[in-house]
Amino acid sequence: MRARHFAPLLVLCISLTGSGCGGGEEPEAASDSPPPTAAEIAYYDCLKKQGVDIVHTDYGAPREDKSKPWNEKAHTACESLVPPPPPEPVPASPERLAAARKESACLRAEGVSWYPDPDPVTGEISQEGVGAERWSALKREHGDALRTCRPAR
Repeated sequence: MRARHFAPLLVLCISLTGSGCGGGEEPEAASDSPPPTAAEIAYYDCLKKQGVDIVHTDYGAPREDKSKPWNEKAHTACESLVPPPPPEPVPASPERLAAARKESACLRAEGVSWYPDPDPVTGEISQEGVGAERWSALKREHGDALRTCRPAR
């Protein structure tokens, strides 16, 4: 991996782990956005080589500087590197969705008031917007609720 590909990922890793050197201030919450994929990095590196100004989001993903004019020649040259769209979510079965809803309601009834509802399509529980501290403390502080509400797996 080339250094310019590695640098944004290194910055992302350092920013997500934090150093605890904030002088007693609470650390900033990590972004809920995923890190850039290798395909995204390759595409934006190609655009940059073609003269397109690239900026980086707060979580390290490269993006075009939209304040600059469109560069048709660069986009044509890099067209083969356009990252694929994210895959469509796989719908959960009605049984799986009902079980996930029941588990969420049960956990809230057992005192885990912040526990989110499952995604209405996939049945997955999103950790976005809740905070890493709560998720890491879930098993430690709410073990009894988890045993009550989760079926034996």
